[in-house]
Amino acid sequence: MSRFRSSLLRLVRQCVVAFAVMALSFTCFGFVYNLATEGAVPAPAGLTYVQTGDISTRYREWGASGSPVLLLHGFVESADTWQDTAALLARDHRVYAIDLDGFGYSSRVAPYTTAHLTAQVEEFIAAMHLVRPLLVGHSSGAAVAAAVALAEPSNVGGVLFLDGDGLPLSGTADEGRSTGGFGISLPQPYRTTLLRLVLRSDSAIRLIYAETCGPRCPALSEAGIDQWRRPFQVAGAEPAAFDVLNAGIPSLPVASLARLAELPFPKAVVYGADDPEYAPGSAAETAARIGAPAPTLIPDARHLTLISDPAVVAAAVERLAARAEALAAPSTGAASTPSPTASATVSTP
Repeated sequence: MSRFRSSLLRLVRQCVVAFAVMALSFTCFGFVYNLATEGAVPAPAGLTYVQTGDISTRYREWGASGSPVLLLHGFVESADTWQDTAALLARDHRVYAIDLDGFGYSSRVAPYTTAHLTAQVEEFIAAMHLVRPLLVGHSSGAAVAAAVALAEPSNVGGVLFLDGDGLPLSGTADEGRSTGGFGISLPQPYRTTLLRLVLRSDSAIRLIYAETCGPRCPALSEAGIDQWRRPFQVAGAEPAAFDVLNAGIPSLPVASLARLAELPFPKAVVYGADDPEYAPGSAAETAARIGAPAPTLIPDARHLTLISDPAVVAAAVERLAARAEALAAPSTGAASTPSPTASATVSTP
């Protein structure tokens, strides 16, 4: 028995020593790697900004005439994600897309909460003198669009949820679901090392993009990779990255989202039919919750329909704009309301 205990203790000591050596090695690697990769990347030239409260907000603009459309991106995205969809909408609308606080090239200003993002969008609408814009929120941007509409319902023309339900993470109820962040507390130097290893890997970015966007999305070029990578490498982005993660996905409670159904402006819901982020039936449940007609489901599309199917998304926004215009015109009779319980599937090339 004493021989067994002696062998066991020797094995434990060896394991502890091996673990300590590995930890020391990883720590040394982290410090050396972080030192070797230190330094921010400059933002692209020619960016456009407007002051929105305490945030210097970068924005893009398309189109010269027509009713305004304001595009709100999702988590880890930027205004550039809307390029293809915005270009189509610009034929008939003045289109705007902003970098929400914590992403893109807007200044990073804590706290990175839904309330702070909502204030940023409200300030942008006021600064640009937009009158009753359509709000299109992609993924977590749907919650921000909803929050703005609830705060300023008289100055919103309509709301479209694109690949998003506005809830904490995904699902249909609040019970048992955290509204906080991801709880990431990885110490230094490991978190900086991990972030830089991912950002500096073309393969990692291409893999994440392909899995999220699906097989119909165009392959990422070098410029496309830079579009996703560079916003996280500019000055101030890296220190804020984990604060943004720990602030959580922008979201609203079910009860707040349900209040949208009581407001008079039109609503719409568009989902990728194969979006892995949501359970089957989520689109219909979301539409019913916010008082929208039957959702549009895009076949074979995943979570980045604004990239995989910009023409379908733009057409859905156009239909919402037509409904908003009809509601704003003098009433000539009772309008029929489409059923919010069935889903409409569109065909794609």
